[in-house]
Amino acid sequence: MLFNSADFMVFFPIVVLIYFVVPKKTRYIWLLIASYYFYMSWNVKYAVLLIASTGITWLGALFIERQKQVGIRRVLLAGTLLGNLFVLFLFKYFGFFWANLARVLGLFHIQLAESPFSFLLPVGISFYTFQTLGYVIDVYRGKITIEKNIFRYALFVSFFPQLVAGPIERSGRLLGQIRELHHIALWNYDRVVSGLIQMLWGLFMKMVIADRLSIFVDKVFADAGMMGTVETVLAAAGFSIQIYCDFAGYSCIAIGAARVMGVELMQNFNTPYFACSIADFWRRWHISLSTWLKDYLYIPMGGSRCSRIKKYRNLLITFLVSGLWHGASWTYVIWGGLHGLYQIVGDLTRPIRQWITEKCQIKTQVVSYRLGQTLTVFGLTGFAWIFFRAESVRQAGRYLRQMFTHWNPWVLFDGTIYSYGLDRGEVHILLAALLALLLVDLLQYVKKMELGQFLLEQNLWFRWGILIMLVIGVLVYGEYGIRFSSGQFIYFAF
Repeated sequence: MLFNSADFMVFFPIVVLIYFVVPKKTRYIWLLIASYYFYMSWNVKYAVLLIASTGITWLGALFIERQKQVGIRRVLLAGTLLGNLFVLFLFKYFGFFWANLARVLGLFHIQLAESPFSFLLPVGISFYTFQTLGYVIDVYRGKITIEKNIFRYALFVSFFPQLVAGPIERSGRLLGQIRELHHIALWNYDRVVSGLIQMLWGLFMKMVIADRLSIFVDKVFADAGMMGTVETVLAAAGFSIQIYCDFAGYSCIAIGAARVMGVELMQNFNTPYFACSIADFWRRWHISLSTWLKDYLYIPMGGSRCSRIKKYRNLLITFLVSGLWHGASWTYVIWGGLHGLYQIVGDLTRPIRQWITEKCQIKTQVVSYRLGQTLTVFGLTGFAWIFFRAESVRQAGRYLRQMFTHWNPWVLFDGTIYSYGLDRGEVHILLAALLALLLVDLLQYVKKMELGQFLLEQNLWFRWGILIMLVIGVLVYGEYGIRFSSGQFIYFAF
């Protein structure tokens, strides 16, 4: 069940209505039932994996907290983590591992049979696996107490707004709210309206911008060998915005849906393309994953409180893991590795850049300097996104070759650029939607306010004027229907 589907438009109001009607102490039971129904709408069988992950980590944390001996606690922690990661490996990475093992053995003329396992990737498995691992580690570290009620814990793992694509919530934050569901007021106008506006803006980002951009991006990447510099550069930039609007749009809908029911999920995006460095970009992009990796991988390895060599090793490992988390392919590994290298090179060249700035008397506290930083970060991330979007390393290489060797500026003026799925009218709609995106991101960047919070402070005529335009935008200019088949959110694949 997709957030941008008619099914969800029926499902969500029914869930909310019953949620506010059932006895307060049974609210979490109703949300648990609704969450499992939501997940099983994709594939009933994979609910077994969700139950298994829930059971393994709940029991593991229970035994860890009850055990006082450090050695046994460590063994229990390792067993719980490995048991949960094994399920993830089997369903997501085994095919990748087997294929690469076959290639290596082939170098020694040893043939390996086809993979004995072939699974359809369970939707959201990477998200709920990391969420449950974080819970177990937090219990081990003594940061939280265990949740003795398995049904509350099961809701923490399966809460439907953020189940399949995050945010990857921390146990102390989300579990604490689940325990207090019975204290939430039945009706809070500002909370409900703010949540609904957040959902509407997420739908606009997804259906009007991301899905429209995907038409052009998919066409260029599919025929990369026939494209030139202009098309490939525009498609790379387009995918940078597409994946932002797609994933941030999902996060907006998830945060808004949870807020309607009185649950606050963590912010997952904070104007990432206004970042002034790659490090700053990762403080703003997929915040729930980047902070998870920082707290549970980077810092335990030593973080930055060690020698420079070890610090760079830790950074590179963390970003390689981030790449693998996104998918079982070398393209994702390269994407993660590039971001790790960006940060290492940035740290190594910082003294040189500071020296150049001082010697050349470059003003750093002006808009032009800040704009230069932002464009540089956008260019670097856009280059890395090429590997993320490509179906193979070979396709990425072909794409880059066309980008740097086939200069063709005339396609901007002879009408060719409008032959890749978006005609002039569609391009004009896209440009207007991108202007709206820029204004909302500027609002968040400058005022530190969400769109819903901003509109609630405005006069009624202005608020409803904006909301009506957004509704019309989604209904009239959203991409859906028979001619369009790519409505699924990109991060559902991870």
